[in-house]
Amino acid sequence: MAITAAGVRTAVAVTNVVKIYGSADTAVHALDGVNVTFTAGQFTAIMGPSGSGKSTLMHCAAGLDTVTSGSVALGGQDITTLSDRALTRLRRTKIGFVFQAFNLLPTLTARQNILLPLDLASTKPDQQWFAQVIDALGLADRLNHTPAQLSGGQQQRVACARALLPRPEVIFADEPTGNLDSRSGAEVLAFMRRSVDDLGQTIVMVTHDPVAAAHADRVVLLADGQIVGEILDPTPATVLDGLSRLGA
Repeated sequence: MAITAAGVRTAVAVTNVVKIYGSADTAVHALDGVNVTFTAGQFTAIMGPSGSGKSTLMHCAAGLDTVTSGSVALGGQDITTLSDRALTRLRRTKIGFVFQAFNLLPTLTARQNILLPLDLASTKPDQQWFAQVIDALGLADRLNHTPAQLSGGQQQRVACARALLPRPEVIFADEPTGNLDSRSGAEVLAFMRRSVDDLGQTIVMVTHDPVAAAHADRVVLLADGQIVGEILDPTPATVLDGLSRLGA
């Protein structure tokens, strides 16, 4: 991770990133010269109106999408210059993902789904860390169940465990509570908060929900593909106020 003069570690640095879809008259500038850093050991939420570029920013920062110009550095390494193979290896070991749709394999048990990234990387799990993650997420009695045998909240907790187990430098979460009821969503958000506070994890989350964003240390606001502000120590009220100023 890059370390600034003030001793603050930067997990991800996005520098002058432009992302254009299409060309000529049909070109869409999803990101228009974005500069933003995500601090290590911090929970950051990305918010903005529909079409503001928040999901595109996360996908570019996570190496899931290419940039038109500019750079993205993860742990001080420019990931925009990596080959597809090198980028795949990096995503397996240094980046965790939690998506709205859970993305669990239906034929695998919860245990097998959690261990899948390590299996693909031919890496054995740290059993003590595995037990700590499972205990924190309350999944000990669900490890032999398939996704169809789990509630939505349990499936998302499995996805969180899968993301956390390789001890990635950063976890990217795209609307992680979008398919959950309020109780299950609150449980997942509470765990994400604890993983930052107690386990030192770095999380970058895209959300449209002010209540979800209030679990973060910082909210980054986007509009028309540009960073237009941030909210530190957010509450639902301050997030709503910030969004209302953007017309969201």
